[in-house]
Amino acid sequence: MKTVIRPMGNSQGVLLPKPVLEQAGFARDDVIEIEVREDTVILRKPRPEPRAGWAEAAARVAATAEDRAWTGFANTGDEALKW
Repeated sequence: MKTVIRPMGNSQGVLLPKPVLEQAGFARDDVIEIEVREDTVILRKPRPEPRAGWAEAAARVAATAEDRAWTGFANTGDEALKW
């Protein structure tokens, strides 16, 4: 499929046909990432940040004392183990 780069306000752009948007899983008002590699423009849904939300989840666990669930599993008997 070919298309033309068109003026859009003070910028230039490309209109993506509805079937292309559907195939990519994009919908109106979606936030997307744009990347250029060599001579290729890549559009994709934002990738989640690694460990996003972990700090908040850890704080919630600490606040509710759920982290104490493992306190009954001490390493009793480990002194008899030989490495």
